[in-house]
Amino acid sequence: MGSIGRYIFRTTFGAFVLVLVSITALMWITQALRDIDLVTNQGQGVFAFVALTALIIPLLVLIIAPVAFMVAMSYVLNKLGSDSELIVMNAAGMPPWHLLRPFLAVGLVVGLLDGAIAAYVSPKCLRELTQWVSDIRTDLVTRIVQPGRFTPLQGGYLTLHIRERLPSGQLLGIFIDDQRNSKERVTFIAEEGNIVTNDRGTFLLLAEGSVQRYQAVDRDPNIVQFDRYAFDLSQLASSAQAQPYTARERYLWELFDSEAEKPASGDTSEQMRAELHDRLTAPFYPLAIAVLTFAYLGAPRTTRQARTVSLLSAIAAVTLLRGLGFVGTLAGAHNASALLIPYAALGGAFVFGYWGIFRGFVVEPPAFIVDAIARFTERLSQRFANLTGQAQ
Repeated sequence: MGSIGRYIFRTTFGAFVLVLVSITALMWITQALRDIDLVTNQGQGVFAFVALTALIIPLLVLIIAPVAFMVAMSYVLNKLGSDSELIVMNAAGMPPWHLLRPFLAVGLVVGLLDGAIAAYVSPKCLRELTQWVSDIRTDLVTRIVQPGRFTPLQGGYLTLHIRERLPSGQLLGIFIDDQRNSKERVTFIAEEGNIVTNDRGTFLLLAEGSVQRYQAVDRDPNIVQFDRYAFDLSQLASSAQAQPYTARERYLWELFDSEAEKPASGDTSEQMRAELHDRLTAPFYPLAIAVLTFAYLGAPRTTRQARTVSLLSAIAAVTLLRGLGFVGTLAGAHNASALLIPYAALGGAFVFGYWGIFRGFVVEPPAFIVDAIARFTERLSQRFANLTGQAQ
């Protein structure tokens, strides 16, 4: 790769990173707002909230990276065309294949990035996200340390309340009403308490309080004062249970064994198979997008030849390519033959793009479409001019 190729590679890759980071950050913010209740309702800090929601970023990158690459490549080709650099390189005898190489190199980097994310990074982060959210939403300790709330547990048979929580973690004004035993009702009232976890479990150590026991066969309750009392929370706290992984949360090599291993997450073996083929085709989309985009925008044009229609055509072609991929994956979960659609779309994109580049054609939409767009633009301009004249 010569100096021109390195220049194109740096420019395209830099534009790709900029577009990828910008769109991913925007999408991440919109997705993170859906879990804002982790801060407002579940007592989590801002740092934990950011770290938790950041686990979805690899999945967003997997989806956005091909689109960001197409935007970056279109920007660079338009820049080369508007500065007449494409015309100069063509006049100097540079074949289109030499100009395509740096774009293919960037596409290869993007494809490898998508492949690594699809195979391991995204499933790993989604597993951590699912487990973390599950722990937060079911963690009793996190829920009972919210002052001023009566927290019903186990179907309302157990109620906990604290008046205040000190910065040191000590709890003040503790009230526990236990009706889990149908033959006995126990109520604990304590001035203070601390949550302690050891190898025996999780306990709430109550201090300076009383316990009132009311037996169903007795007329009056029994009240006992205590200095220290350990209330067992182990049976209430969430235990670490193995989470059944969905198709999206499985590693690539685990999807190969989906036929032998019965999925426990509710996903069928057909859905596992569709996810497998979606992962396998993911690294090839950036390369196909590079070929398609170059076929539409890589040919040299004079300043009188508009590139807008070609740019719109390239966007439509890439949209159709990705759309067929999504359709094939979704339909493949019900009909195995539909899984051939993404492969056919990728093959068609490579064949069509290389054919246009090899023949040196300026790939544009049919003349009637160009004429229709031109007439529509002209009418729109006239209507705008008339409205402007009437306003004056």
